[in-house]
Amino acid sequence: MLCTSCRTRTAVTDDGRCTFCSGTRPAPPGGPMAAGAVPPGESAGRLRSPVGLSKAVVVLLCAVIAADLFAVGAGLNMRFLLDGGLDDGFLAVPLDEADRADRLYYFAGGAQVLTLLATAVVFIIWFRRVRLNAEIFDASAHTMRPGWAVGGWFVPFANLWFPYRVAAGVWTASDRTRTDGGGRTATRAPLNLWWAAWVCWMLFGRYASGRYSSATLPQEIVDAATLVVASDVLGIVAAVLALLFVRGLTRMQGERAALGSVPMSAQAARGGTHLA
Repeated sequence: MLCTSCRTRTAVTDDGRCTFCSGTRPAPPGGPMAAGAVPPGESAGRLRSPVGLSKAVVVLLCAVIAADLFAVGAGLNMRFLLDGGLDDGFLAVPLDEADRADRLYYFAGGAQVLTLLATAVVFIIWFRRVRLNAEIFDASAHTMRPGWAVGGWFVPFANLWFPYRVAAGVWTASDRTRTDGGGRTATRAPLNLWWAAWVCWMLFGRYASGRYSSATLPQEIVDAATLVVASDVLGIVAAVLALLFVRGLTRMQGERAALGSVPMSAQAARGGTHLA
């Protein structure tokens, strides 16, 4: 019988889950981790399944996409209303229509903020879990310590690069390794595309919001509204790519956990420590 959570490995527990999803997979003997690699209070030899968290992240990312689509519609409505009301540089829009468009626009913005905050919290929890699992898979694959899986998001300017470095190490450590310990099989395209879209959305979104906030003349407002709509579309692209990244990395960790530890001779040849 397959695991009821991941549907890829054999169920071994009474509730129908595999050792990885149930968190009961033990560390192999003779495979110590690098000293200080895992923060105090964490179990250095125990994998914790990211499957449940990844499902929550996917659901929340779908909510983000829905909120962004709503915002695109509200933004286009506002933009066309303003553009249609331009008359020789002056804005002539019926007050009730302007009020309705304005309320819809700000309601969409509120929905975006709420869904994005909820997604960010759960995503970071998931990100930390896969980082700790990756430490067990291959402690030599990382250039940044596990704490940066959380802290890297909150350092100004560095948050444009640090989380990517953490994710790159997790991706490398989680990639399915052949039983002889050699070779990597998965392309980094999902990681690279997601991060490029995320950074572009953050930078362009701030620029578009700044333009909209500072616009005073009717034509400036119309142009700024167009930029905000474009930013929302870019946000949808980033959310879709984030969803693919989360699903792909979670699947890779399940496959890597099911593979078991690679032979010690292969580990020595590659100069790293690899644990299941």
